[in-house]
Amino acid sequence: MKKILIILALVVAIASYFLFDLGQYLSLEGIKDVAASADAYYQDNPALVIGLFFLAYIAVTAASLPGAAVMTLAAGALFGVVTGTIVVSFASTIGATLAFLASRYVLRDTIESKFGQRLKTMNEGLERDGPFYLFTIRMIPLFPFFVVNLLMGLTRIKTWTYAWVSQIGMLLGTIVYVNAGTQLAQIDSLSGIASPTVIGSFVLLGIMPWIAKAIIGWLQRRRVYKGFTRPKSYDRNMVVIGAGAAGLVSSYIAATVKAKVTLVEANKMGGDCLNYGCVPSKALIKSARVAESMRHADRYGLKAVEPEVPFRETMKRVHDVIADIEPHDSVERYTGLGVDVVEGYAKIIDPWTVEIARNDGETQRLTTRSIIIASGGSPFVPPLPGIEESGYLTSDTMWDAFSEMDNIPGRIAVLGGGPIGSELSQALQRLGAQVTQVEMADRLLGKEDVEVSELAKMALEASGIDVLLQHKAVRVENGNQLIVEHDGTEKTVEFDTLLVAVGRKARLTGYGLEELGIDTERTVVTDEFLQTKFPNILAAGDVAGPYQFTHVASHQAWFASVNALFGQFKKFKADYRVIPWTTFIDPEVARVGLSEAEAKEQETPYEVTRYDLDDLDRAIAESSTAGFVKVLTVPGKDTILGVTIVGDHAGELLAEYVLAMKHGLGLNKILGTIHTYPTWAEANKYVAGEWKKARKPEKLLSFVEKYHSWRRG
Repeated sequence: MKKILIILALVVAIASYFLFDLGQYLSLEGIKDVAASADAYYQDNPALVIGLFFLAYIAVTAASLPGAAVMTLAAGALFGVVTGTIVVSFASTIGATLAFLASRYVLRDTIESKFGQRLKTMNEGLERDGPFYLFTIRMIPLFPFFVVNLLMGLTRIKTWTYAWVSQIGMLLGTIVYVNAGTQLAQIDSLSGIASPTVIGSFVLLGIMPWIAKAIIGWLQRRRVYKGFTRPKSYDRNMVVIGAGAAGLVSSYIAATVKAKVTLVEANKMGGDCLNYGCVPSKALIKSARVAESMRHADRYGLKAVEPEVPFRETMKRVHDVIADIEPHDSVERYTGLGVDVVEGYAKIIDPWTVEIARNDGETQRLTTRSIIIASGGSPFVPPLPGIEESGYLTSDTMWDAFSEMDNIPGRIAVLGGGPIGSELSQALQRLGAQVTQVEMADRLLGKEDVEVSELAKMALEASGIDVLLQHKAVRVENGNQLIVEHDGTEKTVEFDTLLVAVGRKARLTGYGLEELGIDTERTVVTDEFLQTKFPNILAAGDVAGPYQFTHVASHQAWFASVNALFGQFKKFKADYRVIPWTTFIDPEVARVGLSEAEAKEQETPYEVTRYDLDDLDRAIAESSTAGFVKVLTVPGKDTILGVTIVGDHAGELLAEYVLAMKHGLGLNKILGTIHTYPTWAEANKYVAGEWKKARKPEKLLSFVEKYHSWRRG
């Protein structure tokens, strides 16, 4: 009702403007006549005239009617420069703020529901630069003020900020027009007031806040670098510390644009993903899945057999896979690309100097324009009493340790219920171990929706794993007993091998960060451009967060390297809007965007469409019907907010949604795309069909049914 009243008031004001031909009084000639006739009355009743003029000015600007400029001239003619400026300055601010509030109250919710993501980006910019941005617009008369009022009302800028910035920003323009109004009789056209020279002056004044901001930034940088001596010349354009995904991509980009770059790696090229994470774990998972298929071959009309697992050979295959991929990340390849690869430990001495303790025993110092820290992460090991005597393994150390074993350990305790712990638990169980998985939380895969966690638990238990939820590891006894606590009662988990997979932590020590005062919490602290407190020192990958995925590290590397090399011209904010990930248990769990739990937590309105894979022809043909595709959309629209897929090939199926979300394509576009039959990808089309079916126009179809009945006679 309040919104309706506001709209009615605006409609009445605008209708009155045209109905009573008020525009004639707000033209240049009309305002001259009004000023001339009102002058004598003003001399006798100054307070009344000022008050009426003040209210009229507020009404015109609040209703976004044309005529504010000529009324400003009239203020100069009637009241003089000082009084006229005071009256117009406050009236224009009040009117503009009322228009701003009307737009906010009537339109913002509707606009946000349709263009929420775009407005979110704008609001983030206004939160950071709002006063500067608004002040610039107010200083430059090229922007119609009524448009500014309406558009700013759609944002999250604070009302008080909008009011005081508008008051100051419009002041100079007000003075110019009021002063011109004192010579109203000689003015023939508004273009004479807003001449190119005057507008040029306003433009210069308008960009002054940005110039001032640049100067402030320069002063801040000087303060940050105080006490350090900048080299007169540099050995390198960039030094990259760490040859994992982020470091490799950063150095590759630098070499591609012909920058002189040195890549420093202390251990193995390819980092964690190639040597300890993504590659070996997926190789092991494949072997385990084949073993499971053999064990349940009767599902496919074949004779089921218990697989023999020569564990040393299984692990040899894992290392062979690593060896086959190694050339992609090798020293030879990157040297051939133009990267100077140095094997050794790097330490940042000052913002432009890196000291390398080379593996050949030499020490090398390089001066560089920019530095990218891409040192990655390592497994986190909880400080449990007795754990050091247990000979525990992690996702980093297990590969070499298992390669020395002829047989898989009989009893494996896996500490951790996240993606790594769940993947390794299922793979090792399928290869013949008896796995007990211990998780302190009340569910596995805590970042996913509850139904996904429950399905994951069922899948792991179906593989034979003893899943212990809400069990807190307390200590390790006798080197082979994990003591856990549940509901106040302790329980003993016997193991031959303890595998710790409770998460990873950023590698932060040994690189000189502490000595330079670079902020580190759980990761290196960076801004949205991936810069540390020293703008020429950046971070990317696991060491920077917020996600610990290889594909995110590569994604960040582009922003870090481009900002490092070309940031003096243009800087790019790291974009995390569409980040996919997959947990490679069986069935796979893949997600991009919001989950239902996150949407509820963020109070984001959403609708859910779901398609179960037990209805998909290809899934039925392969006897792999467990799982679903779940899509969250904006209410009433096909705009995708998030997708969760559980099932075979979920990670592959997700790619279509990642593309759609990245480029603003909705479910209607997916529905209109031909998908090969019979494929798993048809599930994406079918869920779009379910979304469409739920929104079919029932009333129209009722009329169509009657039409067809009539056509039949």
